[in-house]
Amino acid sequence: MDTFIQLTILGLANGAILALAALGFVIIFKATGVINFAQGFFLLVGAYVVWSMVVQVGLHWTLAVAVALIVAVAIGLTTERFVLRPLVGENVISVIMVTIGLASILEGGVQFIWGTEPQRMPPFIPRGTVEILGAQVSTTRIWAVLIAGIAMLAITVFFQRSRHGIAMRAVADDQQAAMVVGISVRRVFALAWALAAISAVLAGIIVANILGVSGEVAVFGLLVFPVVILGGLDSVPGAMIGGVIIGLLNAYTAGYVGGGLQQVIPFVVLVLSLLVRPYGLFGEVRIERV
Repeated sequence: MDTFIQLTILGLANGAILALAALGFVIIFKATGVINFAQGFFLLVGAYVVWSMVVQVGLHWTLAVAVALIVAVAIGLTTERFVLRPLVGENVISVIMVTIGLASILEGGVQFIWGTEPQRMPPFIPRGTVEILGAQVSTTRIWAVLIAGIAMLAITVFFQRSRHGIAMRAVADDQQAAMVVGISVRRVFALAWALAAISAVLAGIIVANILGVSGEVAVFGLLVFPVVILGGLDSVPGAMIGGVIIGLLNAYTAGYVGGGLQQVIPFVVLVLSLLVRPYGLFGEVRIERV
């Protein structure tokens, strides 16, 4: 029973982080129709920026996180303005290849600036253990769930309540109608990339606090793809539920089966989801008649 509780908390923590990162992926796809293969490397950039600001520059971690968010917004806006906007109307394969190239650029930039040596993130989340139903659970995992949950709640409220969030939803539903009522689609595209970068960087910072600052952060970010395929490419609730499901499956497989199978099982789910329900659990079903 103790093992089950520990694995459940671990899975929920990983799932919450994945859901936060996947949320940015879904935001970009809903608003712009772009599949962003660089999302995992935004996590890596955020982790290294915070580490650099705290360790090399000597900033307090709150200021370091603020700097990382500013860098994330700058990367997101630059990507949308100078890389993807010129490709509007081009073949979807061209856009996908550009995001894959962006992933390589971000990875190469991180290695050029900070090298490949793993670094230890100065802990800004309280470390220790707490007893839950008789099982000892790491407090870092609990804090990860809380921080990721608060961030996702804030983004959800932004979508539901703010003027810009409503504009993004309108563009996601019908770009032509949104333009007719005076909504700047280009501005919404830029905002979508900025928000996606922010969600990914926040996820990357949480992951780095648990795993350390290294390429493992980007590897963890690759699990975003099974999450969004399972939940639905265009579904915000799907990203959250898909993250929890993949996180729990990963943890239970690692704890009860082992043998490295936990690295494979999310992608098995991805393939099965594409075969059985291509639009995901909550994705919008689109039927095209020829």
